[in-house]
Amino acid sequence: MTYNFDEPVDRQGTSCVKYDSRKDVFGTDSVIPMWVADMDFKSPPFVIEALRQRLDHEILGYTIRREEYFSSLRKWVERRHSWEINEDWISFSPGIVPALNICTLAYTDRGDGIIIQPPVYFPFYNAVTDHGRRLVYNQLIENDGKWEIDFGKLKKKASEGARMLFLCNPHNPVGRSWTKHEMETIAGICADNNILIISDEIHSDLVLPPYRHTPLACLSPDIADITLTCMAPSKTFNLAGLSTSSMIISNPELKKKFDSIIESLHISGGNIFGTEASIAAYTHGDEWLDSMLDYININVEYVVKELQETKLIRPVPPEATYMIWLDCREMGMDTGELNKFFIYKAGVGMSKGTVFGPGGEGFMRMNIACPLDTLKRAIDNIKNALLKL
Repeated sequence: MTYNFDEPVDRQGTSCVKYDSRKDVFGTDSVIPMWVADMDFKSPPFVIEALRQRLDHEILGYTIRREEYFSSLRKWVERRHSWEINEDWISFSPGIVPALNICTLAYTDRGDGIIIQPPVYFPFYNAVTDHGRRLVYNQLIENDGKWEIDFGKLKKKASEGARMLFLCNPHNPVGRSWTKHEMETIAGICADNNILIISDEIHSDLVLPPYRHTPLACLSPDIADITLTCMAPSKTFNLAGLSTSSMIISNPELKKKFDSIIESLHISGGNIFGTEASIAAYTHGDEWLDSMLDYININVEYVVKELQETKLIRPVPPEATYMIWLDCREMGMDTGELNKFFIYKAGVGMSKGTVFGPGGEGFMRMNIACPLDTLKRAIDNIKNALLKL
């Protein structure tokens, strides 16, 4: 089947965060929004059809999560990531960010240290500090445009009493898909220091060829025993509004603790549409996803080629995700100046690098999950604005 990712879809006036929050976020509606991480592509037709079929029943009462919810995810991770899991390892969460917060509450105490590796997805910070836990920074190293983990410092930080590590795998915003060797090193350090790993793998399905995603927990039973894996169909199939994600937890003790908090908050039920969408996506989504990733690759190549020519913006080619990390340090502007330049001179709304923490200074994050024509307009705007500097 052929899917049309070139088709423009007007999202304005649909309570869409990306479009309908522009005035609040950027101070103006007159920007091409390329910030929050959802796609301007239609959700897959087989997902929409599954939701329509459920609506045809015309009763939306209390529901249970049927067996296909678990089996479809189990088969998906085996097909896509060569990871064999048991269905009884799967727990529901209404989102990855809620899951991070639940893990903080379940497995740490006030004052405990939790390691994060900035620049990193900003909710990681709040999932630590909002509960009286202590942020422990192991800042990534930039090496000629490629971002790497500082294993020497990680080993030191781990030995100083941290209880947990939030791993972003693949990493948002720098676009790295960590190699098997890198993950084995992380896991070894954590195992040696009795540190639990919360592996946020929400972007795992968005690894771009020729790279491949390896789930951390599939490396060995011992690593799986200290790892909780976060997965969701939301980024992959543009379903963020359905608030449905899963935790894969093979350690029964850890799973029991996680589930007990979910149940105590009375959020274990989820919603009818999230369940149906997840089943449809994981059952029928392979061809659509492969086509979408091919399209994202075209967008990546376009952005990299066009912006490299400016000499002032150096795009970091992503190994995964549909975001591109833009190195704007040659422009010689601070964060406020950069933000104003892109909003008011280029008419493009992106995420400031500094919201991702230390290491984000001089960078912007661009969401390129949009029709190529939209992307071309944004890049043309940026290039024309640069010429006027």
